[in-house]
Amino acid sequence: MAKKKQKPGKKTYEVIAKKYPKVIKAVEALGTTVRGAGPLDEKTSHLIQLAAAAATGSEGAVHSHTRRAKKAGATPEQIYHALLLLISTIGFPQAMAALSWCRDILEDDDKE
Repeated sequence: MAKKKQKPGKKTYEVIAKKYPKVIKAVEALGTTVRGAGPLDEKTSHLIQLAAAAATGSEGAVHSHTRRAKKAGATPEQIYHALLLLISTIGFPQAMAALSWCRDILEDDDKE
């Protein structure tokens, strides 16, 4: 019997959330607070955070913000565009790495 593939990055988050629930709750509350502090909508906020995750080379954060942007209503095309916009800023190789990480999530979602 084939074992269902775990979504990238999710297992670590779940382990840490169980071990340090107060820390995760505080981080999530901070994210909610800063997203609500200004005029940008949730989808735009997650696309910006996705771009920042890509710029810092954080695969786990790219996975997370791809999921969150999609949940907030971003289409795959908008997610890809947000990352393509980074080519002239962070460089082609780093942008392509981020695109491959977001594909981990978007293509996995297509299989479900």
